[in-house]
Amino acid sequence: LLETLPAQDYDVVIDSELKNGSVTLGEIYLPGDTEDEILISTHTCHPSLANDNLSGLIVSLHLAREIAAAPRRYSYRFLYGPGTIGSILWLALNEEKTRRIRHGLVLTGMGDTGPLTYKRSRLGDKPIDRAAQHVLETSGAPSRIIDYYPYGYDERQFCSPGFDLPVGRLSRTPHGEFPEYHTSADNPDFVKPEMMAASFEAARAILDVLEQDRTLTSTNPKGEPRLGKRGLYRQVAGQANAKPDELALLWILAYADGRHSLLDIAMRARTPFARIAAAARVLETHGLLR
Repeated sequence: LLETLPAQDYDVVIDSELKNGSVTLGEIYLPGDTEDEILISTHTCHPSLANDNLSGLIVSLHLAREIAAAPRRYSYRFLYGPGTIGSILWLALNEEKTRRIRHGLVLTGMGDTGPLTYKRSRLGDKPIDRAAQHVLETSGAPSRIIDYYPYGYDERQFCSPGFDLPVGRLSRTPHGEFPEYHTSADNPDFVKPEMMAASFEAARAILDVLEQDRTLTSTNPKGEPRLGKRGLYRQVAGQANAKPDELALLWILAYADGRHSLLDIAMRARTPFARIAAAARVLETHGLLR
């Protein structure tokens, strides 16, 4: 109809009314060994758009399903609601619960072909920021780390000064940087299954780092212990003919001083966290770490 109208000025009447209504929020709470929480937030206010943000909903729900089936140290709270007003409402109704949130991640735009992009929390130096940076930098796939800026999605509300929660954002191409953004071209054809899968794996890896990160101390700090006689190399490798992960063992022993966490060591060694965590478990088993 608009395209049939001649080009001239028009008066437009918006037939609306202001009345009491409601806001619907979804929430999944998964208790862990501690009451400390990891928050995963996804906006639901774009029901006709695939990448923004059906893709975030799908990744979030798959994360919730997988985490629910596994042992966990942290408790997890998955939130679903309309952008901005939904997170503000949840924060207003649940301010006491926010005191338990230790890490947080906003998920959006998980399915386009752009590189994974992590937006740091407002302060930018929280464990979630370091975990996300490490996972993306060691993934072998193209990625970007960007600083916080006061525009975007619900990370703005969680990071607002009165709450100051350590919440970052994981996406692919940020909002407004792809021509399909907020158009009918953001349809199922625009979302690629392999991109969705890689986004899920990245988010899961970030949560795994937070779950497994610990600070350990060597029980044999004065010189390197003999590792070969303990058979540690083959145990770390997991196969008789696999290459021993000697370097991961030595990195841990070099920094297991009670002041460096496993994530600290993995970042310094530029080694995937999973390798460092696996080597640490073996060293613990043999009484070389506490």
